[in-house]
Amino acid sequence: MASAEPKALDLRDWLGFAAMAVGVFMAILDIQIVASSLQQIQAGLSATRDEIAWVTTSYLIAEVVVIPLSGWLARALSTRYLFAIASMGFTLMSGLCAFAWSLPSMVVFRTFQGAFGGVMIPTVFSVIYTMFPPRLQTPITVVLGLIVTLAPTTGPVLGGYLTEVLSWHALFLVNLVPGFLIGLLTLFFVRVDKPDWSLLRRIDFLGAILVILFLGSLQYVLEEGVREEWFDSREISFFAVLAVISGILMVIRELSIAEPIVDLRAFRDRNFAVGCVYSFILGTGIYTVLYLMPMYLSGVKGLNSLQIGQYLIVTGTFQFFSAFCAGIAARRMDSRLMLALGLAVYGTGAWLNGDMSYESGFGDFFLPQALRGISMMFIFLPINALALGTLPSHEVKNASGLYNLMRNLGGAIGLATANTLIVQWQKQHYANLRESITGGSYQTLQTLRYLTANAARHMSPDPGLTAWSQISDLLWREAYVMTSNELFKLMSLLFLGALLLMPLVRKVSMGGGGGGH
Repeated sequence: MASAEPKALDLRDWLGFAAMAVGVFMAILDIQIVASSLQQIQAGLSATRDEIAWVTTSYLIAEVVVIPLSGWLARALSTRYLFAIASMGFTLMSGLCAFAWSLPSMVVFRTFQGAFGGVMIPTVFSVIYTMFPPRLQTPITVVLGLIVTLAPTTGPVLGGYLTEVLSWHALFLVNLVPGFLIGLLTLFFVRVDKPDWSLLRRIDFLGAILVILFLGSLQYVLEEGVREEWFDSREISFFAVLAVISGILMVIRELSIAEPIVDLRAFRDRNFAVGCVYSFILGTGIYTVLYLMPMYLSGVKGLNSLQIGQYLIVTGTFQFFSAFCAGIAARRMDSRLMLALGLAVYGTGAWLNGDMSYESGFGDFFLPQALRGISMMFIFLPINALALGTLPSHEVKNASGLYNLMRNLGGAIGLATANTLIVQWQKQHYANLRESITGGSYQTLQTLRYLTANAARHMSPDPGLTAWSQISDLLWREAYVMTSNELFKLMSLLFLGALLLMPLVRKVSMGGGGGGH
């Protein structure tokens, strides 16, 4: 039996939801806002290159751990109190991050910041299907889809700008005023549900501990595996084993008790399970490509953070304007056709990105990025409706946490895989290129003479050695170009291959939901 129609909305409801939407944008933005400014933060905190990675890693681990717990927290505390507490906590931690005096203090504050941010993300998704009538669910999903997919792109651009113009402290201080206002607006205007305080007396502590151990260990292995050379490290091996054991125990525990803290039984719903698979694929694409692009533009093209932002903004611009087309298409197209179209266009854009060279400029990157930007909402809208749009209202809060978790896990696994393949494939390509460089090659001799003469003009103490070093650098650069191209094509194959799952996708209405049987 379908759930009751949500109550009529007034100005207070719209103000409350707008505040929640901005809060989610801040939470997702802060994952990547430090990405282009890690060197400055490293210098400010006197940290090593490996240590400073924990500024991002700590945030991601905390966020991933808390996302699946958000459904239970929302039922216990209510959407209103949970989101207000989370936004105020996020704001407080942002201020503390700005004044962190050492790397350990920064890591602690970023961990709490990630935990508070992780609560906000799935909470606002569940509101779509509990607060809004069916006719408004598609346009509201478009708005949230833009936030989820634009915020990671905007993060490095805004972060680079703030750091260049002000300092790295501004990355966190920028959250203070909006974060405080979001907390107040949520507290006064959000009226979605009421708290169930009795749940606090029936907390599944063992389930919560197992969830934290499983997701925390898994995220740590994925984040640190490449730097620690995977299972050559005792630490990585330990946390990998811990993740497997705690994961198995978590599944057994959560499926065997009456009131689990994370209800895995949502995966019995076929629509939800298939939607989560596509959410995983979308997360893999968004975060992996977003990682590869700045790495390529800085490492190969030598661009600074502001110049990189000019390239990345193309995707965001096309994504923004295509959202309106996607909203119209959602009301008129078969959801299955819309999803297939989005996957095909994204895959095509990623494939075109795999044909770049050192000489490729802004114009060469334009079309691939435009295609990926156009496709994003055509993917997001149908999978969001598929996963959450047909569930009963009382299941949406828990399911939203699992759905958003799958997107984040897709990103984490995609990044770990990409980093591993970069190390392996770049070495392999370099070795192959090095074998082609022989002393008897006319082209090699000509290049070596030119570089030696150039080094001599610049008063190099050993022009010959300098020339060979420059050739080696060129080979490493070309090896990285070849590796990046292969990774873009691998992403393309992932999205095009996802079309094979289309027979499992059921047609869903993107104008209604949250009212399953």
